[in-house]
Amino acid sequence: MIRIVTAGRMHRLEQAAEHARDRARDVQGQADAAWGRHVREVWELTARAERAEATTSEVGTLLARAVEEVSAAQQELLLKDIEIRRLREQLRRGPVEGDTLTVLMHYGEPHTVYASREDAYADTATHGVPAGTPWVPAGERPASASTWCIAAFIYDASCNGFRRAFTPAPKALGEAA
Repeated sequence: MIRIVTAGRMHRLEQAAEHARDRARDVQGQADAAWGRHVREVWELTARAERAEATTSEVGTLLARAVEEVSAAQQELLLKDIEIRRLREQLRRGPVEGDTLTVLMHYGEPHTVYASREDAYADTATHGVPAGTPWVPAGERPASASTWCIAAFIYDASCNGFRRAFTPAPKALGEAA
């Protein structure tokens, strides 16, 4: 089969080819624009995902710290509950002959009562006495002459109360007090 191509047909083919090239350029431009939008969206999604990961990591760290604090608080609560039960039992049984108390006095006035001398020594640091300060007996000085002093008391069942563990020797009658 032989086909004869005329100048008009050739002109129409050239126009169709030019139109196809224009259409291809338009489609390529649209494809490039779509690709650019896609890349920007992927970039933004990646940035959001990275921020979400960082936030998740930060929240995980905060949560871990909060769990540690809750655990420590529960432990402290348990210890306080045990101490409360012990104190209730001690209160229920009442004082027994020989039980002791230690009173921290400030210029001779009672300041705080402790269950043991060690507790009193340990707590004096909160009142300005450096830890490890040697304590010496007050001797004959009145308690009001000392900034801080500790007095021990022992339960005496015969008087149904506590009495000082150390009482100064009584002066003979007629001597100066």
